Amino acid sequence: MSRVAKAPVTLPNGVSVTLNDRQVEVKGKNGSMSLRLHELVELKQEDDAIIFSPTVDSKEAMMHTGTMRALVNNYVTGVNEGFERRLQLIGVGYRAQVTGNKVTLNVGYSHPVEYTLPEGVSAETPTQTEIVLKSNNKQQLGQAAANIRGFRPPEPYKGKGIRYSDEHVIRKEAKKK
Repeated sequence: MSRVAKAPVTLPNGVSVTLNDRQVEVKGKNGSMSLRLHELVELKQEDDAIIFSPTVDSKEAMMHTGTMRALVNNYVTGVNEGFERRLQLIGVGYRAQVTGNKVTLNVGYSHPVEYTLPEGVSAETPTQTEIVLKSNNKQQLGQAAANIRGFRPPEPYKGKGIRYSDEHVIRKEAKKK
């Protein structure tokens, strides 16, 4: 059983957390984010750490406590450092281009695919075959990366497609006569 809920969230310098009527607000140099605290979860702030505890002694309360702790920890990391996700385009003629908040992908279709980034997520293309997504919200960033990857997921025979930079695609052997 996981013990995530028992670990305190340490607050780095420049990050502040306020609690107003079960609404947790985290502020830092990269902006601010807020989250509604679950009714089975209690939050205590001590010096430079936040401690989470369940209000009742049950398995469900402990699960919600661990989830709330993980979400607040992601918010603290996001407003302090931010998150980054890298995508690679592998295939002949595959390339990406970013203009404003739109990512234009040429990934083997007869037409270019345009994806509008959600608010709070920014993108850049250091090379034509690499996309770097940045955000202070880990959930939004992961969803945007998954949506872009979904336009052409990597296939197992040649390995072509859009993949995460740390993703390993297991290659299959083609059928033999």
